[in-house]
Amino acid sequence: MVNTKRKHIDLSHTIDNGIITYKGLPAPIICDYLSREESRKFYEEGTEFQIGKIEMVSNTGTYVDCPFHRFENGKDLSEVELSRFVDLDAIVIRIPHTETIEITHENLKGYAIENKAVLIHTGWDIKWNTEAYFENNPFLTKKAAEYLRDSKVVLVGIDSHNIDDTRGKSRPSHTVLLGAEILIVEHLCNLHQLPNKGFTFNAAPPKFKGVGTFPVRAYATLQ
Repeated sequence: MVNTKRKHIDLSHTIDNGIITYKGLPAPIICDYLSREESRKFYEEGTEFQIGKIEMVSNTGTYVDCPFHRFENGKDLSEVELSRFVDLDAIVIRIPHTETIEITHENLKGYAIENKAVLIHTGWDIKWNTEAYFENNPFLTKKAAEYLRDSKVVLVGIDSHNIDDTRGKSRPSHTVLLGAEILIVEHLCNLHQLPNKGFTFNAAPPKFKGVGTFPVRAYATLQ
């Protein structure tokens, strides 16, 4: 029986055939491996199935980063405990991209964030699937990432193209957070639908070995 007392908010972008998540990486190819028409050859009349085929890089849509994404000896998707992905006590910190794209440790002070998933709402998701999405995106400074690490958060999510400043070649926020085994979720959306607190966050990927990032169906459960 469906629990109608709890409300779920979907925080994931839809992955369509041909959608570009990160400029320079290939778009996913989503097609039939076995079409319904072809399947009719194998079953009795009135019975048909579709089996899909997907070709994509792991950085597609809304996805989670594990330590292996950045560090050769870091934990991959199969090695991170399930409890690190689901039922996380969470908080939203709102820092509009119209005010600043550089998110510093000063922007993060004054919030109770220890042992929480911290979701940073910038409003950048409004630019999803446009050229503007890939340029001058909101990002965390190194000091901001260090502040989150030292505050003992368990996960950091953002509704931006990248948690780092992509105008340069360094990725200090990835390095700091993943080095401390703090998971990262990028390309979130719909954070404007959430309260500032009083909900849990979920973003579980498949249990792949040797993979450090993968799409998730990120969602919040309101308490």
